[in-house]
Amino acid sequence: MIKLLVLDVDGCLTNGSIIYSNDTLETKAFNVKDGLGIATWIKMGHHVAIITGRNSLVVERRAKELGIQHLHQGVKEKEKVLKQVIVELNLSMKNVAAIGDDLNDIKMLKLAAKSFTPNDGVKEIKEIVDTVLSKNGGDGAVREMIDILVDENYQREEFMGVWL
Repeated sequence: MIKLLVLDVDGCLTNGSIIYSNDTLETKAFNVKDGLGIATWIKMGHHVAIITGRNSLVVERRAKELGIQHLHQGVKEKEKVLKQVIVELNLSMKNVAAIGDDLNDIKMLKLAAKSFTPNDGVKEIKEIVDTVLSKNGGDGAVREMIDILVDENYQREEFMGVWL
């Protein structure tokens, strides 16, 4: 059973755009449906880790809002951090689902029991993942992944029960 979701940020939780203002502010847009899915997954007793190559205060804020306890930014070798997280949580790779969209995600995706990419992931990622989602990054792709996993785990009633 999948118990840990591993999320890339740019291109998965966001559409991949990074917008800088003249005063060095950085903005990103997150999808609320992704957020509700993540928060529900955590309320069900599962885990979520963000493993991203960039550092961003915006991502730190979003992770805090959603209750994501495993935030790893500025990571060059995502697969090494993933291995550390599963040891910390006393899980195995068979409990891991991951989503990524670009070349720096390949090694991490190959380790996960289930791997996903948004519809607009690069072709090299689409060739190696288990599932190419119908949604683009930042447009509900993470929620689509969560919905698939909830159904595969036969947890739809529990998922719905968090809010009903």
